[in-house]
Amino acid sequence: MNLITGATGLIGAHVALQLLQQNKPVTAIKRSGSDIAKTRRLFSYYTPDYQELFSRIRWVDADIMDIYSILDVLESGIETVYHCAGFVSFDAKDREQMHRVNATGTANMVNACLEKPVKAFCHVSSIATLQNPDISTNIDESVYWKSSPDASDYAISKYNGEREVWRGMEEGLNAVIVNPGLVLGPGFWEQSSGKLVSTCYKGTAFYTEGSSAAISATDTAACMIGLTERHVFNKRFVLTAHNYTFRDLLSRLHKAFGNKEPSIEAGKLMLRLGLWLDALRSAFTGKERVLTKATMHAGLAKNTFNNARIRETLDYRFEPLHETVAFVCNTYLKEQTPHA
Repeated sequence: MNLITGATGLIGAHVALQLLQQNKPVTAIKRSGSDIAKTRRLFSYYTPDYQELFSRIRWVDADIMDIYSILDVLESGIETVYHCAGFVSFDAKDREQMHRVNATGTANMVNACLEKPVKAFCHVSSIATLQNPDISTNIDESVYWKSSPDASDYAISKYNGEREVWRGMEEGLNAVIVNPGLVLGPGFWEQSSGKLVSTCYKGTAFYTEGSSAAISATDTAACMIGLTERHVFNKRFVLTAHNYTFRDLLSRLHKAFGNKEPSIEAGKLMLRLGLWLDALRSAFTGKERVLTKATMHAGLAKNTFNNARIRETLDYRFEPLHETVAFVCNTYLKEQTPHA
């Protein structure tokens, strides 16, 4: 039996779908009151039999912040755990919650899995944990964390969570860690990369000079399942399919929506002014910050990543970026039509 945390999020929902399509049983934990309809909707983007597949999920109310509820779930014959639950934010007000979910929550999962007969554990970390200000090109699994004043609270929280998994490995847990880049997939438009898609749908004239790496949610899930089922343990894998500049990615998304491509570079001075104005807007309106020091730094950082280990281990071929962008944007457009 497979257990998925975070099945009401982008990566966890894709893992659930692919396991179910392979006729493998899935138990998914959720907090009481969580919206599982988004997971069902995501299934519908990929297959006409989504209702039947979705009905096979065994949903259990549990919370990764409550280790006893996790232990109870693991009593039901769980052998494999995909720990996809996490909290993504670059707003300082969410600092405490990020550390609770991404670090303490992961520690709880590791401790519970060490106590119960779990045979395999796959942890979703992030390329943000490959934080090292001395290395910006060809970043791979050999790059380890080096503290920096530019490190975001999100990166720190994910790094601390990853440390808990390494500690679990030392104590006998069969685990693998994946470090995905920007995960592009349909649905969940108000979260993570979904916000980027909805922003490009509305259109923006600005871009930053930075660069990073992306991967489709489909490829992310397939690599996670492939590594776990092949028992590739005690390692971590950079999950990136494409290096990109932010200008290129934004241009691709804008073109897919038929919008004018961004043409104004937002440099450091412009971003600092925007940071100050956005802080004022948030203070007066109470609305969430759009631009923070963390997002400004990320937008200016020029990083490239090396995915050789995952390609060679699984002999994997990634979905072309243009296909991912087209699918995500077309799905978004279809969802806007009823509201037009």
